[in-house]
Amino acid sequence: MPTYTVHAPPPKKGETTSAPERFRFVRDGFHFWAFVLTPVWLLVNRLWLALTIYVVLYALLGVGLAFLGASSNVQLLVGVLIALLMGFEASSIQRWTWSRRGWKQLGFVVGEDAEMAEQRFFAEWAKRPTPTTEAPSSSPEPTYSAPVRRGPPSGNDVLGLFPEPGGSR
Repeated sequence: MPTYTVHAPPPKKGETTSAPERFRFVRDGFHFWAFVLTPVWLLVNRLWLALTIYVVLYALLGVGLAFLGASSNVQLLVGVLIALLMGFEASSIQRWTWSRRGWKQLGFVVGEDAEMAEQRFFAEWAKRPTPTTEAPSSSPEPTYSAPVRRGPPSGNDVLGLFPEPGGSR
């Protein structure tokens, strides 16, 4: 089932928090259109810096391969590998761009599609305590206790898949 990350834009002037209607959900995984039409996908998603970096690096790589006298098959293979990389990393590029613009990642949610992910996220979002509700007066840092061993260590403690030392495989 697909996983989505949830992002909130920076609040507008006069707001303390972003309106939930402005939240964006980014699906993890392979993006077909980023693979097939990378520059168009970058333009449609308004990823200007990523588009500039892509065009410059692709041009430099093309010139470098031509300078080295690489065959057209090698150039095609390199182009396909770059397209595959863009298809797999499209969501990461989108998250990186949004974090540069001040967006905050609120979490992640699993859903069959974007609509189901939104429903699940906002169902949990509605349950969160409001800022006016006072939180319990416990310490903000969690307390951890040392692990407890029950009984003394024995000579036949085994880690792995076999129940006894020297047992049959």
